[in-house]
Amino acid sequence: MRLRHKPWAKDKLSAYPQYVIQTPEDWKGKWDQAFSQKGPIHIEIGTGKGRFITEMAKANPSINYIGVELQESVIVSALDRLIEAEVPNLKLMNINAEKLKDYFEKGEIARVYLNFSDPWPKTRHEKRRLTYKTFLDSYQSVLIDKGEVHFKTDNQGLFEYSLKSFSEYGMLLKYVSLDLHNSDYEGNIMTEYEEKFSNRGNRIYRCEVQFK
Repeated sequence: MRLRHKPWAKDKLSAYPQYVIQTPEDWKGKWDQAFSQKGPIHIEIGTGKGRFITEMAKANPSINYIGVELQESVIVSALDRLIEAEVPNLKLMNINAEKLKDYFEKGEIARVYLNFSDPWPKTRHEKRRLTYKTFLDSYQSVLIDKGEVHFKTDNQGLFEYSLKSFSEYGMLLKYVSLDLHNSDYEGNIMTEYEEKFSNRGNRIYRCEVQFK
């Protein structure tokens, strides 16, 4: 699906510094001061239009959240959702997830969420998958000790690849579901893609893994 370019997106993101972190590198080492409350910080890589991260922030007011999205024309929709929701424990960042260590110190993040990431099915694109080892390096470099990655997808191939990647990296598998919507898991918050794919009858896969 072709992404519709929104030339006005950059200006809109700049117009809401209370919601969108404008110079994230300036907060490195002091993210506990970026929110109005102290608390653990969870980030979603590839936050898209922001449904998941906004609903998570509403449901868990004692946790601070950051939605990370590379595409300006996508994250601006998450900004619209955040403006409407007015949740104080959520910020957005328009950055490349490969460079997390440029913006966060080790231990500043408590959890990483990966939801319905691009599967990049061709072998030559393996390094672009968000569960490839270089991305895992990036997550570990900013997470607390024994920090977790929570991963959801409807793509069986990506899920199998990711389980293998987590295992080869030496991570601990804490939870796995091969059919999330028909499991006993409670408290699931759906993304836009999740609802669409589930309505088509696609099985949803989910796992929770921990760095050792």
